Amino acid sequence: MAYQKLQQSRAAAVTTSDTDNIPYVGYPTETWPCVLYSGSGGIIRVLTAGGDDVTFENVPAGVVLPIQVIRVFASTTSATDIVALW
Repeated sequence: MAYQKLQQSRAAAVTTSDTDNIPYVGYPTETWPCVLYSGSGGIIRVLTAGGDDVTFENVPAGVVLPIQVIRVFASTTSATDIVALW
């Protein structure tokens, strides 16, 4: 059976960007994939850890997207109050 970590130990507000990945808040400061919490809901366009550019439509407020993400694009994303969870 695969292990799935359900609790997160780190969190940070996400600044959307079409060029920069989400920086990890701990050591080391390189990019680590995270899952996202959507505060307001809406459209969220992401770059996954596997390199896929995916747009999630109609994401409800208060949802955690269980996909490993390294970037949230500024273009297309309408959701706000997005939090990265590691």
